[in-house]
Amino acid sequence: MIVWINGAFGAGKTTTARELIELIPNSTLFDPEVVGGALGHLLPPKHLAEVGDYQDLPIWRRLVIDTAAAMLAELGGTLVVPMTLLRQEYRDEIFGGLAARRIAVRHVLLAPAETILRERIAGREVPEGLPDGEIRVRQWAYDHIEPYRSALASWLTADAYPVDNGALSPYDTAARIAEAVAAGSVPACDIVQTAEPTAETVAAGVLLFDEQDRVLLVDPTYKAGWEFPGGVVEPGEAPARAGMREVAEETGINLEEVPGLLVVDWEPPAPPGFGGLRLLFDGGRLEAADTGRLLLPGPELRAWRFASESEAAELLPPVRYERLRRALRARERGRAMYLEAGVPVGP
Repeated sequence: MIVWINGAFGAGKTTTARELIELIPNSTLFDPEVVGGALGHLLPPKHLAEVGDYQDLPIWRRLVIDTAAAMLAELGGTLVVPMTLLRQEYRDEIFGGLAARRIAVRHVLLAPAETILRERIAGREVPEGLPDGEIRVRQWAYDHIEPYRSALASWLTADAYPVDNGALSPYDTAARIAEAVAAGSVPACDIVQTAEPTAETVAAGVLLFDEQDRVLLVDPTYKAGWEFPGGVVEPGEAPARAGMREVAEETGINLEEVPGLLVVDWEPPAPPGFGGLRLLFDGGRLEAADTGRLLLPGPELRAWRFASESEAAELLPPVRYERLRRALRARERGRAMYLEAGVPVGP
């Protein structure tokens, strides 16, 4: 799980987090400011100049999600994350991305009185060698008091577990958080796992077979039921290439040739879903060496396995199994098939 320590700049998040990792067994500190600092070395200065805060960069939000998930996959236990999040849409994006990986986020808010907050900002240490550092660092914190007030008035207090640490030392604050987390008083945030589509989508799946002609299935953490490797086609992306990209991301297998089309299935809208086109491609047979290189299940996958057609019928939801069944017949006949809601149309 993640214990996310939120609060205004100067609330004491980082000092509290350092104490907290000593109190929660098998816990690690992850400071997303490190990601923001790295982007200063990775992105063109012109691109960075277009935003006033690295939190406004979509790449920062994606990297925070991916880095946190990777650290937990590597280390396990609890990740303690001290980071101010005052825009609800950014909170939703980051916590939702973590929820999609089945990572529970417990959201704690440090909420000292504003008078104490301003005193702490005034006495805040400034990194040496930073031009105009004292003015810039403190002014940044002062400038974010108003957005903090706005977040408190709208969503922040209803979402996070508040801790008034105005009269508490960092250790005492951490002890109170550790006790609340252990007692279950800080519930996991109930965040939608993935953004709901706003229109029809195109999704591309790739069927990969072993030497016994069993098909590769994966068990994603972010939705119910087994599935084929694949995903939603991004804007401007060719569907077959999207399938190849997803196979590489999910399994570590890089297909050398563009896979052939097996099935085009039009999935009708079923509110709240919008439906769209679902394509299945033939990725061919994997050699034993390729099968041995399949990645172990990571944060996005619980498991993978090869399944016969009869075994797939027990694992896949009915709609996906029907699509697979038609794709296998198309593969045998060497001719792609067009479906509407899983039913062949045309000759």
